[in-house]
Order: sequence, then structure tokens, then C-alpha cells
Amino acid sequence: MQFISRQKQVTVVVLLLCSPWLLCQAWIAVGAPDEAFTTMPVCSNDSANCAHLGGDAMYRMDGEYTLVVNQSSDVVWDKILQYIDDSGSDILFEETDESGDYYTHFVERTSFWRFPDDISVSLTSIDGLSTEIELHSQSRLGQSDLGVNPERLENLYATLMA
Repeated sequence: MQFISRQKQVTVVVLLLCSPWLLCQAWIAVGAPDEAFTTMPVCSNDSANCAHLGGDAMYRMDGEYTLVVNQSSDVVWDKILQYIDDSGSDILFEETDESGDYYTHFVERTSFWRFPDDISVSLTSIDGLSTEIELHSQSRLGQSDLGVNPERLENLYATLMA
């Protein structure tokens, strides 16, 4: 009878332990491919995996929020780009115009399982000195986000207000 080397045994054990994670990553890749949002999405009335702040709707966001930032849209845009960079997110769509309006859709992933959440940000320049914001976050998979999307918007909002 041939004995498996200790290194091979360790490798097999590690692969067996990692297999649920690897299977989940394959499921995510097939079941939730990247698709760019080119306009601001809205949450359905009964969604438990979506949050929205601004525009004509506020969904699953508790608290008082001002939707006008007393900064130019260029400054707020730079904060958005820094947030995206700091979170290691991937931009799927980005649009700007001459009037100082910005829109982006990017993907932020949960830390361990790497579930994708879509975040959209719209900035509208009011007078060159202030900016109206609209934020949206939703999970691609599942019936509930366990509060992740409202928390994501809270963090993004705090970044913009700093």
C-alpha cells in the first residue's frame, strides 16, 4: 500500500476546506454577472435587498439626511472616486457632462463570500457651489441583504458629508 506524502495530505485537506467557498464563487460568477446600470435604479416596494436615498424616494434608510452637499460636484465626485478606490470596487459605468453632473455604477463585494452589491451614485450640480446627491445600493443575489445595503449607503453618505 502506498502512503500519500504529508504535503499531499495537507493539500487535499486545504482543497476540501476551500471547496464550499470555491463552489460559491462559481455560482456567483454564473448567477450574477456584471451588467452596467446606465440610469438610477429604484427599489421595489417589498425589497429586502435594496436601499435608496435621494431623488423622489427614500427606501430602508432611517434617519435625517440632507440631499444637498455644500460643495461643488467636482469635489463630491473626487470623494466618490476615492471611496471606490478605498473599497476596492469596480466601476461598471461612468458618465459626466459639461454642467457638472455625474453618474456612476460600481460594484462593491462582501468581504468573505464576495457577493456583489451594485451601487449607483448621481450628482447634480445646483449652482456650482452645491450638489444634490442620490444614492442606491442593492444586492444581486438573495431575498435579503441582512442590512448591508443601508449600511453601505450610510458609509458612502458619511464620506460625502465629511
